[in-house]
Amino acid sequence: MGSSVRELAGATPATRDRYVDLLRVASLGAVVLGHWLMAAVTPDGVGNLLAVVPALQPLTWLLQVMPVFFFVGGFSHALSYRSLLRKRPERAERPEGPEGSEDSVYSAFLRARLQRLLRPTMVFVLVWGAAALLVQLLGGGGGLTGVTLRMVTQPLWFIGIYLAMVAFTPPLLKLHERYGWGAFAGLAGAAVAVDVLRFAAGVPYVEFLNFAFVWLAVHQLGFLRADGRVRRPALLAGAGLVTAGALVAFGPYPLSMVGMPGEKVSNMAPPTLALLCHGLWLVGAVELLRAPAARLLERPRVWRTVVAANGVAMTAFLWHLTAMFGVYGAMLALDVELPAPASAAWWAQVPLRIALAAALTAGLVAAFRAFERPVSAPPGAAGAKGAGPLAALGATLCLLGVLGLSMVGFGGLLDGRTALLIAIPVSAPAAVAMTLGGWLLVERAGRGTGVRAGIQRP
Repeated sequence: MGSSVRELAGATPATRDRYVDLLRVASLGAVVLGHWLMAAVTPDGVGNLLAVVPALQPLTWLLQVMPVFFFVGGFSHALSYRSLLRKRPERAERPEGPEGSEDSVYSAFLRARLQRLLRPTMVFVLVWGAAALLVQLLGGGGGLTGVTLRMVTQPLWFIGIYLAMVAFTPPLLKLHERYGWGAFAGLAGAAVAVDVLRFAAGVPYVEFLNFAFVWLAVHQLGFLRADGRVRRPALLAGAGLVTAGALVAFGPYPLSMVGMPGEKVSNMAPPTLALLCHGLWLVGAVELLRAPAARLLERPRVWRTVVAANGVAMTAFLWHLTAMFGVYGAMLALDVELPAPASAAWWAQVPLRIALAAALTAGLVAAFRAFERPVSAPPGAAGAKGAGPLAALGATLCLLGVLGLSMVGFGGLLDGRTALLIAIPVSAPAAVAMTLGGWLLVERAGRGTGVRAGIQRP
């Protein structure tokens, strides 16, 4: 892989925004490290270090970096979709076919993006599904094993939200091109309205709309960044930080920017206005660091490291909890004592646990990284009419399937365990079937559109 990384790094166009690639890797890395640190595992189950030591919760204002990843996603999606629009055959050249239509561009865009996301994700899901079924057929599934089967899929919620962002890119990009900051303001205003209805009027279930409004607003900031319209990052960071602080101090919002077990209100699930303001603060902060980071990334060795990390980042994200639970399982199997969370002995063990989890994650990445490599879309015949709606349907099924699986996990497979997804009970097999079926629809819609949709890599 070293030679290919060197070649990719050497072939980087001068126009490429390397800082965006760094932000993508750094944000996923921060999430992985945060999960490893926050997990308070005991023989009886898994807790959250931030609940054990509430004084650490302000750290989430630095370490809750998912908004940065979604911001980077908006930037990348805008560039990719516009690139496909420029590459489509002109109608004047092929007036009788749909190859150059936005319908075909949309389906090709979805197919390219979903391949990079869903190929490693489906391998993860199928491997874990088979392992969970075998364990439960053999009568296992209790203790830490049962906890692992339930929790190992939880990070998939991020994949589901990201799928939604991909699906909504074309219409929201049009709104951005017409209204600019006004499109962002509309989504942010909708998030404000949802929280008012939720907290002031007590309207039930309305809060779930903010899964769309909050995260799509952050995604919209990426569109603005792509057009060079985030010109006052200090103002953005300051306004976001002050507003988020005021909302937490005087409103119904908790201090932590990640979910806490047993809390009545979470800033994360569903997202709140406070989390959106936190996203503004983070976006402004990382934009302030743009110039010095860009100078650092001009160094060949640094850039090669970023390129290599980008090539395996999604695989590492998918398997990092597997590695963490593997470390704890090995400790229990070897009768190594698990100290009380946040005790002196617990903190002393932290470096060793993280080093072991990182080593095991590296092994899992070596085993599964091939599935993250981009696959070029083969040329085909003219795209079928209705490719866009078919692709949208497939993306919706993928979204619901992945979110459902993140909620239900693989525990209780033989008992028919379910979880509520938008008030509908969903089992793990049903969630996997929806994801696979949706992916097949996207593949069918995207094949043979006549639009080349290569997957961009650093």
